[in-house]
Amino acid sequence: MQEAACTRLGPEVVRRTNRWFRRGGRISTSLELLLAALTLAWVLPAGAAPLQVPALETPESGEHHVGKVIFVELVTPRLAEAEQFYGALLGWTFREITTGSNRYATAFLGDQPVAGLYEKPFGGGERRQPAWLTFFAVSDVDGAKRTAAGAGAKVLSEPHNLPDRGREAVLADPQGAVFALLASKSGDPPDDLALPGEWIWSSLITSDADADAGFYQSIFDYEVYELPAEAGATHLILATDNYARASVNSLPSKDSRIRPHWLDYVRVDDALNAVAKVVALGGQVVVEPHVDRHGGRIAVVADPSGAPFGLMEWPAAETKEVSQ
Repeated sequence: MQEAACTRLGPEVVRRTNRWFRRGGRISTSLELLLAALTLAWVLPAGAAPLQVPALETPESGEHHVGKVIFVELVTPRLAEAEQFYGALLGWTFREITTGSNRYATAFLGDQPVAGLYEKPFGGGERRQPAWLTFFAVSDVDGAKRTAAGAGAKVLSEPHNLPDRGREAVLADPQGAVFALLASKSGDPPDDLALPGEWIWSSLITSDADADAGFYQSIFDYEVYELPAEAGATHLILATDNYARASVNSLPSKDSRIRPHWLDYVRVDDALNAVAKVVALGGQVVVEPHVDRHGGRIAVVADPSGAPFGLMEWPAAETKEVSQ
């Protein structure tokens, strides 16, 4: 492993977030329930027409960055409530699509699509967790799926085409964290620094950081950088093209109730104000704002339905480039 001059998420975020995931109440701690919620949300009924979701890039970017997080999608039981929350919090606007009984909205920041929101009503007595799904860029979804499956991944949704978006598939890694592959038909977003209201970082919290880093490296050909960490903890950066794409963080305990998961962060100008707005809008605070090693404040929150996500300030002088 090599040392990297780039940011990481502090261990306190990992500890507190995992306390949230293993608490009772609205958040289910069962991996099987989470997989069921995600799988049912993204797999349309047999014979259903594909969703007419917009392209990621208009005009086409011509760029391809394998291993980059290029999109995220939310499965939520209450689409209108989610639109109201994220619109007021992040300034997103929405365009809804209905295909049969399926309701989907694309979230935009200005003219740029930044997220998808899929409504999946949960029946009475069901304990499923609303969640964000992280999409990684690939050039060949079918080939990447085969590589992942050969390395121990579970295929939750087989590769399928969306007319303007491209080809995608949903999987769970060998530790159980759910993620998606996407070959964007219009190219990938450029490696520009995310604006406030856009996704800026993704972190995998997992039971075996070294093994999971090796798994994702086999799919995306990542360079893996090891960062200083507390005793017993592992913090790794995954990079391509000398650009940090995501981090892998070890779970802080052997508690079997803590499940591996991806956590995505939105860039905000002021984490303190953003957290106050989350609470005012009916969301919850999982990890209070605090200064991370990269110099900005970060926090972890949950929307009114319980879907967790992160808020992150990003100092203008900080770069995602990694040093060899």
